[in-house]
Amino acid sequence: MDLDFSEDDIHRYSRHILLKEVGGIGQAKLKAARVLLVGAGGLGSPLALYLAAAGIGTIGIVDDDTVEISNLQRQVAHTTARIGAGKAASAAEAARAINPGIQVEPHATRITADNALDLIGRYDLVCDGTDNFATRFLVADACVLAKRTLVSAAVLRFEGQLSVFKPHEGGPCYRCLYPEPPPPGVVPSCSEAGVLGAVTGVMGTLQATEVLKEILGIGDTLAGRLLVWDALATKFRTVKLRPDPHCALCGPEATIHDLSAHGVPAGPACAV
Repeated sequence: MDLDFSEDDIHRYSRHILLKEVGGIGQAKLKAARVLLVGAGGLGSPLALYLAAAGIGTIGIVDDDTVEISNLQRQVAHTTARIGAGKAASAAEAARAINPGIQVEPHATRITADNALDLIGRYDLVCDGTDNFATRFLVADACVLAKRTLVSAAVLRFEGQLSVFKPHEGGPCYRCLYPEPPPPGVVPSCSEAGVLGAVTGVMGTLQATEVLKEILGIGDTLAGRLLVWDALATKFRTVKLRPDPHCALCGPEATIHDLSAHGVPAGPACAV
């Protein structure tokens, strides 16, 4: 483990290093980690900022959309001055401004069945912050096939959900929770139903916390549990998840062995 920190690094990460659960060795783990963010919107924004601030060594950001004025109510990595810019580049600029000592790799492309395994295979851990069931299932399937941990969050109106999926370590996968995407039109998107901006900030920050826990190997993992937050009632609850023995993706008689069934998701990457 590379513990070669500069004096500036020691000052920058001093509050981490003071934590006995992190220390210098833990900070070195963060420096060595490679994390991919799918979506640079309401969830991806706090994710990018907090992971950069924490010293994650390499952060990849996938998003083919551009910044619009309606995004700024919740997508805090972007600014009014960057309206019209690509979201991946904009979020990368914000992350680098916080911590120029890390590597940020913007991917201004849509994640598809053709490139998902290649993109995901370059990183240790994946975060899903999209608002599109086709993309969410594609990313979830690719993570299982690539044996990558997935930290997945979702928001709508005043509610949020968060879980960690590690079927390669014996836990359930995303399809154990949701076997198939819902029919079109059944679940509205944030652009259709709305979302309180701060809700995405809370869920994205919780998502960042789970990423750091997974890399550091501390605390209780959310793998096998689903965290549900009702912002209006100020209530959190946790639902137990178990592997589905009949899961088409991770079960003993799985029928999904590649991404050939996934078409190109309609529209942009649809970050929340």
